Amino acid sequence: MDFLETLRDIVVLVHLVGFAILFGSWAVEAAAKRYQATPLMNAGLGLAFLAGLVLSAPWGLGDGELNYMKIGIKLVVLVIIGALIGISTSRAKKGSPVPPAFFWLIGALTLLNAGLAVIW
Repeated sequence: MDFLETLRDIVVLVHLVGFAILFGSWAVEAAAKRYQATPLMNAGLGLAFLAGLVLSAPWGLGDGELNYMKIGIKLVVLVIIGALIGISTSRAKKGSPVPPAFFWLIGALTLLNAGLAVIW
């Protein structure tokens, strides 16, 4: 195993850890029936985004051609998750309740995006 393969594997691990932080913090809030976004969700989202950015850069870290459709879909889903977290955070600061659908959609889309990273 050469250096670039090891580096790619480490970045993939960091990418999945970002999703684990996001989904784990979401699951904690769901279990406590506090349907709100947290700063930890933002941290997990940022980590997953940065690691995904490194993985999608054409720097020779991949195992061949980049799958631009996968990258595009994952980026769109990540932006939607970020928007939902942002809307939820903003509404919470104003004292408005967050629609439960927003909260559940954050979890579902996070699981979808992590699944796309692993399966596709």
